[in-house]
Amino acid sequence: MKIYLDNAATTPLNQETKNYIISILDDYYNPSSAYQEGRNIRSKIDEARKNIADFIHADESNILFTSGGSASNTLAVKGYKDQNDCVVLYSPIAHKSILNYVKTIRDAIPLKVNGQGEIDFDDLKSLLSIYNKKSFVVMDYANSEIGTIQDVEKFTDLIHFYNGKIYVDCTGSISQIPLDVKKLDIDIAGFSAHKLGSLKGCGVLYKKDNIQLSPIIYGSQEHGLFGGTENTLGILTLGYVVKHYNYDQCTSEKRNYLVKTLSGLVPNFFVVGSYNNRLPYNLFLCFEGVSGEALMTLLHEYGVIVSTGSACNSGSLKSSDTLLAIGMKEKYIHNGIRLTLCGSETKEELDYICNQIKNCVMTLRNLT
Repeated sequence: MKIYLDNAATTPLNQETKNYIISILDDYYNPSSAYQEGRNIRSKIDEARKNIADFIHADESNILFTSGGSASNTLAVKGYKDQNDCVVLYSPIAHKSILNYVKTIRDAIPLKVNGQGEIDFDDLKSLLSIYNKKSFVVMDYANSEIGTIQDVEKFTDLIHFYNGKIYVDCTGSISQIPLDVKKLDIDIAGFSAHKLGSLKGCGVLYKKDNIQLSPIIYGSQEHGLFGGTENTLGILTLGYVVKHYNYDQCTSEKRNYLVKTLSGLVPNFFVVGSYNNRLPYNLFLCFEGVSGEALMTLLHEYGVIVSTGSACNSGSLKSSDTLLAIGMKEKYIHNGIRLTLCGSETKEELDYICNQIKNCVMTLRNLT
């Protein structure tokens, strides 16, 4: 038995999507070409753009295509900073593409987060009262490592009260939380296609008309902000996937079953991050006295594929930025594994997961 529990890193293609990809493999013409075949591809890209706009309740003119979540983050944050005199107020548990960029600029201030990864409302309010319209707030809708969801609507209202702007990285949340950019009144938002059961190498950036960005790739495509011949295969596939995407099964029932069952099988473990205000498919578990890396490796031998956190930190001995930011004790910081479900797991599979975690944890504890 093999059970994949690393859907936060990337998601598989279902058979319908594979069939669709096969059907468009001959659509190789350049969408910028003037002849009919090129115009046909342009029309298909326009249709995909509309599908994606409908998916997040936006206007299609406000949708840009990039090469992925990191590219969308960079275009949004660096692109805005380069074009505007602003102070970047950023979440310290944001994606590495954002954290690595803000290290290169002087006027960037980390926001406070509590032990569950929730941004401190009063701290943000205090900073907004100082910087007002110069404030550019950068946060993720939900942290893909520990699963904590931010109250984006509440923060957006506060930021706009002080005439600031906000960018929301939705890559970690888009597979489980429907996005309505108009209802939330978000200024800029981005996400990656491969978290939705689509292809890697394709990303989306939404921005309001009044938001000015500097390009990160010069050229004529995508409003001149992300130049280069479009990734036709990735864009069309994402347009297909979002048209058929269903959030109805995104509940926390199976995640809660895992926690309840493990609580009766394994002593001395705890859940990291907010439990109630959490992505429904996310579990980050710390087992006392057990290396997360060793546990991940041993579980893999039994067909249970998990991670020790964000794929961006994979293979690094450096402590996770997220775990450091929430103040996790040093003795626990390398003891965690992350399980991210897809929602279609059976009870038999869930029970198998719990039993293998129990067996592997006990084996490792006995070794030490």
